[in-house]
Amino acid sequence: MRAALVRSTMVAVAAVIALLVIPPAIARLWLFTTDDAQFESVLDLLRGPRGIVWVIAVSIIQVVAGLAVSQWIAKREAARVTRPMTELAAQAERLGAGESRIGRVESGIDEIDRVSDVLSHSAVNITRQLAQQRDFAADASHQLRTPLTALLMRLDEIAATDDIEAAREEAGIAIDQVERLTKVVDDLMARSRAHGDDQPQVSLDSVLAALQREWQPAFASARRSVRVHGERGLYVQATRSAVSQIISTLLENSLQHGRGTVDVHARRSGPSVVLEMSDQGVGVPLDIAAHIFERSVSSRGSGLGLALARDLAAASGGRLELVSAQPAIFALFLSEAPAP
Repeated sequence: MRAALVRSTMVAVAAVIALLVIPPAIARLWLFTTDDAQFESVLDLLRGPRGIVWVIAVSIIQVVAGLAVSQWIAKREAARVTRPMTELAAQAERLGAGESRIGRVESGIDEIDRVSDVLSHSAVNITRQLAQQRDFAADASHQLRTPLTALLMRLDEIAATDDIEAAREEAGIAIDQVERLTKVVDDLMARSRAHGDDQPQVSLDSVLAALQREWQPAFASARRSVRVHGERGLYVQATRSAVSQIISTLLENSLQHGRGTVDVHARRSGPSVVLEMSDQGVGVPLDIAAHIFERSVSSRGSGLGLALARDLAAASGGRLELVSAQPAIFALFLSEAPAP
């Protein structure tokens, strides 16, 4: 902006100088090129009263013309500066009102262009942050619903029983669920962080045993069951909460859309541990099988739950795949960890 102001000032000064210097220079050149008789007649005219009036009139015309040209240049340069500034002010107001589509102002002035770039980048960052917040809210509402539903069912079991020992056992499971619920919130907040090679390790047997006890009442109410088999003593590099949430999502998906016994099979595959889960239902429709982990898909067992489960698996250094659509078989791949 400083360069633009200096340039406009220099242009105005140059225009005034030109108006004051060029006409007298032309007049002098004309006089020097005329013959002596014409030169003497002009001098006689300038020496008289009419000559004085003529000189004053020409001077006034020069001054007025210089002022007019200077004013025109000043207005043009001022408009060149104030127009993008007005646009920037309007964009700042729209950004403050929550609008995320902020275009770049092309003014040709470095300072204004830099401010415009900052506003544009800020709009992009704010849009991304708002999208992340919306995703987090949606993910949290979905991921918290499952353990809360299981906890409610456990409390119903406690309220309905007269057996003190059974109530104590159910209360212990409920306490474990509350602790896992708090870890779910922590994992949701931190799932976007990059994980290094220092992933915590967890016993897959202990996670499966806890989830089998937790989901048993829900599957029993639907006259179904969960069968866990395969290799034992496996440890994986992941947090207990992340593994629990991924498997819980698959169990919930099967409970809602599957049939019969849920088969959970654990095995080694090279440096990885593979957990495969299937049931006796008809499987996933072929038209959505390729898109089952997308957030926009919301039918037949797909949707936000599977999308978030896949994100949790990726954040743990693994992956979640649909290896077969009909019958539906989901496979969770996690890095094996050495037994403690």
